Amino acid sequence: MERLSKDAPVAPVTAEQKKALAELDSIYAAKIAERELLVKSQIQQAIAAQDLAAYEQLNKQLVSDRVTLNAEREEKKEQARQKKS
Repeated sequence: MERLSKDAPVAPVTAEQKKALAELDSIYAAKIAERELLVKSQIQQAIAAQDLAAYEQLNKQLVSDRVTLNAEREEKKEQARQKKS
């Protein structure tokens, strides 16, 4: 742990930054949930139609969307941490 902090000192997070980080978490949790609802309903339709190719493609899309949104959230959170208040 000590070596880690020597390499990259951790700056304290201000109350304003904490609020921004919490807001980003909330926004992106909602985006992910919205996306999951949409794609899961499409997955149910693919299951009902017994369309295995569509089912697999939609599952891959869902995973990709989660990864993309999580990466976007982390990027914005890092920007909020770097922002001076």
